Amino acid sequence: MLMNPLLAIMLVTSLIGAIFLFTGLHAIKKLQLFRAFRHGMIMVICLSITVLSGVLIIANHGYRNLTREELAATVVVEPAGKQQFNARFTLPDSTVSLFTIAGDLLYVDAHILKWHPLLNLLGVHTTYELDRVGGRYHSLGDEQTRPRTVYSLSKTRVLNMYHLRRRLAALKPLLDAEYGSATFTQAEKAATLRIMVSTSGLLVREGK
Repeated sequence: MLMNPLLAIMLVTSLIGAIFLFTGLHAIKKLQLFRAFRHGMIMVICLSITVLSGVLIIANHGYRNLTREELAATVVVEPAGKQQFNARFTLPDSTVSLFTIAGDLLYVDAHILKWHPLLNLLGVHTTYELDRVGGRYHSLGDEQTRPRTVYSLSKTRVLNMYHLRRRLAALKPLLDAEYGSATFTQAEKAATLRIMVSTSGLLVREGK
């Protein structure tokens, strides 16, 4: 499980930090300043590990583990007029969303996070999150002049690891790679599509 090792680390370091906070205060009362300083430093280290573990848990919430090629969404496409179609997305958690999209092609992209091998030992593996769905036109002229539609497939969260990584350089050593991946396919006839994701990116297969 992704979160269990990190949660265990957070709980253990919180407990150790609390113990050293208590013993540090006790040392101050007895004027044992060196002992108080030493216990204070251990408390700070434990607190830092606790905070980091908490950030990883919260920021990774909503991302799905990826250890092989797997189904990211099933999409039922139905034409809805000239250069327009409906797309019904069913995600692995059974969430269903319906979008009316302008274009000739269905376009889907995702965020993929590949963690450092050391974090793999803690149960943090490659994760992904579908980000957006939109339409794409065959013609470049249509792409420049025809209506454009784009919708979010990700959920709004207080912390999002992909966005957090872009803002905080300190997280770079934890991630082996982070990248976006996109795929598009014909949407001019009724079809059931499977959006698949692997460590190399997104791809589409037709059929249930």
